[in-house]
Amino acid sequence: MDTDASSVDTLRRQLRTAGLRVTAPRLAVLEWLAGHPHTTADQVATGVRDQIGSVSTQAVYDVLNACVRADLVRRIEPAGSPARFETRTGDNHHHLVCRGCGRTEDVDCVVGPAPCLEPSDSMGFALVEAEVVFWGYCPDCKAAQASQLPTG
Repeated sequence: MDTDASSVDTLRRQLRTAGLRVTAPRLAVLEWLAGHPHTTADQVATGVRDQIGSVSTQAVYDVLNACVRADLVRRIEPAGSPARFETRTGDNHHHLVCRGCGRTEDVDCVVGPAPCLEPSDSMGFALVEAEVVFWGYCPDCKAAQASQLPTG
């Protein structure tokens, strides 16, 4: 993915503001995720290697974990799927996940403080976020299923 100089400068500022050193792997991970949201760590590692050459999968995991802790990256873990990562943070959006192919899409939630959903009893928890995952079939998988139905 080609990123212009102003985008790279923005990524550098984000890393510094978060208290993280600016390194080639960190820049490459953030750049990759900006263009490929909801990807797994292995997919990020492959994309980053295409950008900067040799980088270990462990280094990518370390970068992802540091960026999650710094709130530069969000980690989502749909049930039965590997963790996925995205750079959209700081809001309370949710996700649509395809049961067929795993495609994941953002679904906006209400604007304002999280959570947008409240449980009937918080049991003393200080709530900070609500995460909702909608499961279904994307248009491609839905069409593939329809084409496999018997006709007649």
